[in-house]
Amino acid sequence: MNLRIGIDIGGTFTDLIAIGADGSVRTCKTASTPADYSAGISVGLQALLRAAGPDAVVTDLLHATTIGSNTILEGKGAPTALITTRGFRDVLEIRDLRMPRLYDINWTKPVPLVPRELRLEVDEKLRPDGSVRLPLDPVTVAAAIKTIREAGVQSVAICLLHSYANPAHENVVASAVRAMLPDISISVSHAILPEAGEYPRTSTTVINATLQPVVRAYLQSLQTRLNAMGIVAPLRLMQSNGGLASARAAADTPARIVESGPAAGVVGAAALAARLGEARVVTFDMGGTTAKAGLIEAGQVTRAAAQEIGAGVMAGARLLVGGGYLLKLPAIDLAEVGAGGGSLCRLDAGGAPKVGPLSAGALPGPVCYGRGGTIPTITDCNLVLGYLDPAGLAGGTIRLDTSAARVAIARQLAEPMGLSVEQAALGMLRVAAATMMRAIRAVSVERGLDVRACAMMAFGGNGPLFAASIARELGISRIIVPPMPGLFSAFGLLLAETEHHLSRTWRKRLDQLTPEVLQDALDEILIDGDRRLAQDGFEPELRQAGVSVMARYIGQSSEIPVALAPGTAEEILAGLSEAFGAEHNRVYGFRAPATEPVELTGLTLLARGTSAVPRLPERIPPGAAHPLFHRNAWFEGSGWVETSVIGRAALVGRTVPGPIIVQEYDATCLVPPGATATVDPFGNICLAVPAAG
Repeated sequence: MNLRIGIDIGGTFTDLIAIGADGSVRTCKTASTPADYSAGISVGLQALLRAAGPDAVVTDLLHATTIGSNTILEGKGAPTALITTRGFRDVLEIRDLRMPRLYDINWTKPVPLVPRELRLEVDEKLRPDGSVRLPLDPVTVAAAIKTIREAGVQSVAICLLHSYANPAHENVVASAVRAMLPDISISVSHAILPEAGEYPRTSTTVINATLQPVVRAYLQSLQTRLNAMGIVAPLRLMQSNGGLASARAAADTPARIVESGPAAGVVGAAALAARLGEARVVTFDMGGTTAKAGLIEAGQVTRAAAQEIGAGVMAGARLLVGGGYLLKLPAIDLAEVGAGGGSLCRLDAGGAPKVGPLSAGALPGPVCYGRGGTIPTITDCNLVLGYLDPAGLAGGTIRLDTSAARVAIARQLAEPMGLSVEQAALGMLRVAAATMMRAIRAVSVERGLDVRACAMMAFGGNGPLFAASIARELGISRIIVPPMPGLFSAFGLLLAETEHHLSRTWRKRLDQLTPEVLQDALDEILIDGDRRLAQDGFEPELRQAGVSVMARYIGQSSEIPVALAPGTAEEILAGLSEAFGAEHNRVYGFRAPATEPVELTGLTLLARGTSAVPRLPERIPPGAAHPLFHRNAWFEGSGWVETSVIGRAALVGRTVPGPIIVQEYDATCLVPPGATATVDPFGNICLAVPAAG
């Protein structure tokens, strides 16, 4: 039997899902192995293959990983040097002069990923049009390489002034480094981000360089394990933008997979939202370490042109940027906070409750895991309130110690606050929910959207536990919990397509642009995208391309993307001014008079290789029914309530009022008093939630 397998690594669990050619679905949830994540993958793959039988053949292996973001956040990137134009070594520290907290005199910038002594200058200079103002000096190049050799760095970022317009000098420097240091990793800015803007281009290239040795070593280790298991299917990885890339492309440009894991779940949610005909959906993905929120409109993911790694979500607005490391590559637009099932619950120096961002992770894990954890977590709080099954998670593979969780919560939280264990646990869940609501507001209310008009799609191992309480506070009345919610990011991998996102700096005044010049620029970027899809093995009929221009009114400091409608260059040019004005009005709420000149600053291309067969099944069965049983659960205002615990299949064909607990292999869905639940034809749990009184 042929199998397509999706693998998603989280901070606590590694999730695997296999879909057979006959439509059969097999899942596995195993503990993540932070020392070597490929070890946990190997365990899960072996379990799936045993379940599938001896004739199972893996034809597609798709992977989402947090190794990129974790490497940067934990400061474990490879020692890196930067070679740049003389006078530009401090771009990483000057940044773009933005501060996330304007009135906090104690705020300090993130430490640059490359220390100043390894930011090396060479004599050369290009003009913005790519012409040479000062030739490249080989003596300064040799001096830089000598310093790199003596420092013993593993990776080099090369970012020279205006190389996006003429890569000649960068290519010469890269060749010289490669000749003298053949084993070192090299990242050149014109290949990573061929766009104007010295700080974004330098920061993005440096992030790529510091990740490259780490990601390559990880992928080599994983490939070795796959070879040992006899799996020869090509390995493809989820990119931050929601498309798939080959393992080789991910190793060369690891900056594109920094937000690999969170992206996969949103891709799956978009496909499901399109199937259900949902116009606007807020995604809520809560795992063991973090919670993420995204927005889907008309079945399409929303993308950001850049992201900041390690910036968190600010309480005011995400417009106050500058708190992290800038990565100017397309990414699914997500807001992320440090609140997950493993988030530590504690009291700060003033005695106020605090949840996260620190996490117990897979090891030692929550107190109830019995693996050495001593600080209570969100999972411990859910357990003592009766929401989780003491018999264990993931089908009982991880048994839970309720008594140990109660003792930890009593000593460290309840007694110092003068509360009962239940009150303390529920209070911590409300603190966590408030943190997660900030992420949802960041992708909705802060964009001028009425979140009450959205449906919420909740997934992740802990998303369905919190969805109803968060939706009630935000005024969201409908919740969709997809099949296999705890493995939904792995499932989303199986719905993704291969994508290449390309960009070019291209500065033209719209009123001076001719159809011939526009056509030449379109041909260049379209040919590049088509070539890359051909290299990936896609036949012409399976290749799609969409081009956008980056545009702004002259005098503005930022631009917006405007998708180009199909047609000839003359037709595109005739409608471009109106298209920009309409998009500017949608984004900013106003448009200038038609006489205001418009400037184009760049071209972007989304080249997609599509599947010849539909990726989303018509329906996913809700699983076999299991006997109804009851468990006491604690609800605010009611105390302990005997609560029915059922499987998803028990909701088919009927609407059941809360309180109930829908318990599955990979996740638990809490339906509180006042809410109702049913299952739709696709197999989703659909919750109706009353507004907060």
